Amino acid sequence: MASGSKKVIYAALIGNGLIAISKFTAAAFTGSSAMLSEGVHSLVDTGNQVLMLHGLARAKKAPDGKHPFGYGMELYFWAFVVAILIFALGSGISLYEGIKHVLQPELIKDPTWNYVVLGLAMVFEGWAWWVAYKEFKLTKGESSFWYSIRKSKDPTIFTVLLEDTAAMLGLIAAFVGIYLSQLLSIPELDGMASIVIAIILGAVAVFLAIECKGLLIGESAQTDVIDGIKSIVGDDPQITAVNELLTMHMGPNDILVNASLDFADNLTSSEVEGAISSFEARIKEQFPNVKRVFIEAQSLAAHMKASVK
Repeated sequence: MASGSKKVIYAALIGNGLIAISKFTAAAFTGSSAMLSEGVHSLVDTGNQVLMLHGLARAKKAPDGKHPFGYGMELYFWAFVVAILIFALGSGISLYEGIKHVLQPELIKDPTWNYVVLGLAMVFEGWAWWVAYKEFKLTKGESSFWYSIRKSKDPTIFTVLLEDTAAMLGLIAAFVGIYLSQLLSIPELDGMASIVIAIILGAVAVFLAIECKGLLIGESAQTDVIDGIKSIVGDDPQITAVNELLTMHMGPNDILVNASLDFADNLTSSEVEGAISSFEARIKEQFPNVKRVFIEAQSLAAHMKASVK
């Protein structure tokens, strides 16, 4: 998944970098507020891809004494920073430019630049979106689009996918705003397009922030993983009860498993140790993303007593 994530990010980085330059050039020649907002949008997206690559690199750091579970969750932190930047810079500047040009409208000098750049941007953004969507489909399965994003533990792919979706919608808004402002001779419509772009970016940023917050504070493994682990330990005749099973994603491909199991009373300590080692090996074999397994041997009655507040 890491290689897939990098491919998606590099595609978006190249596309957004080229698009940002062309949009700022067009804005300088035409004075279009919508085009300037789109330039800021693409520039912010380019910076976001750099941050995501930085997050991927940091997440690969090996565990140490200060961070015994590794640095995988740094990726979630940088994805959250990306959401904040989209909201503060992308949405904020677009809103400012839109309001300014609605209050102080200026006629676009020559819209030809804008149409050429918007057309090229749609091609580049469409290519980057398609690369991200293909990688996303590998993990989506039969689930719906939005459900798959909600359950995804890899923010790199769905962040880029949503960024590119917002970019395509922003390009459409910019095109409509520029075209109508020229057709109807109402320059305020160009500023209104910037405000629409700001709303689109703000909505995407809020959604990403909510998703990344959930990953930052700790999300469990997906249901099929939890059910599979319960089946491995719960169906074993040496286990009389699964007292508790806790899972947590420490990174997109790094799951921590903690289990409290009630072993049969007739087992010796050596047999309990052997069963724990067997469980750990079987869980990791069936679910390669499980990196750490901690199993506690405890009677159900003792566990219930310890759980009472």
